[in-house]
Amino acid sequence: MTEMCRIMADISVRNHIRWLPDEASEPTSTIVLTSPERRFVDLRVRVDAKPSYDGKLPLTAIDWAIAGTSTSETTEGSDVSHARWNHWIDSRTANTENLADEGDNYPQPDGSILEKGRMVNPATGEPADYEELWVSEDIRSVPALTSGGDIADVSVCVVLEMDEDGRRGMVVRLGQYCQGFMRTGDGEADITIERLKWDSATGGWSKEVRTGDAELPTDFATHLAHEAVKGDVVRVSAGGDAWTVVERAEV
Repeated sequence: MTEMCRIMADISVRNHIRWLPDEASEPTSTIVLTSPERRFVDLRVRVDAKPSYDGKLPLTAIDWAIAGTSTSETTEGSDVSHARWNHWIDSRTANTENLADEGDNYPQPDGSILEKGRMVNPATGEPADYEELWVSEDIRSVPALTSGGDIADVSVCVVLEMDEDGRRGMVVRLGQYCQGFMRTGDGEADITIERLKWDSATGGWSKEVRTGDAELPTDFATHLAHEAVKGDVVRVSAGGDAWTVVERAEV
């Protein structure tokens, strides 16, 4: 007998990946932001990537980017859950129909999660068993300017989506992080990615990752998420893509 897991919003940071029988390593900065309704943006950026003169990373810096929805279920009497991540957008392919990956999650004594599964190893192009160790980062409150002109600490999640004429995008703001991923065509050059993080030292949002040329509503997600309402339509510029707030919750 299985049952759906009751899972809250989560900031998952990958500690390492291991392609069996090789040793574990972590060649990327991988963070997955998952909303209460299980929408996610998963960005995996090579740690050895160097930005170009304009501060953007080259597309080769992106190991993998995925956006979509996830589900998880566990067998009664077991603490091991089986998860499925449905790919709505994928940096490795424009064809995401029925595309998903799956894995089993094993809770560890220190609170981390060891994910085990099987998928194609991009280094070999062949299916292989893998292990990924994930750690959940606490969701933190971030100061925000209210409509009344006051500063208030808010802990909020907002998700925006865009789906028009073969162009797809998703932005997830969760606490101190915001990640966005957009694909505007079939090629690698049609990918735009952003990751921002609240910097308490400077009192502002720091853009940690940026590649591509499309406009993403990350300014709205970082500065106005606390006032967003489900159903709101946001345009970054006049005549730009219409992004819809599909989810908004206190976390």
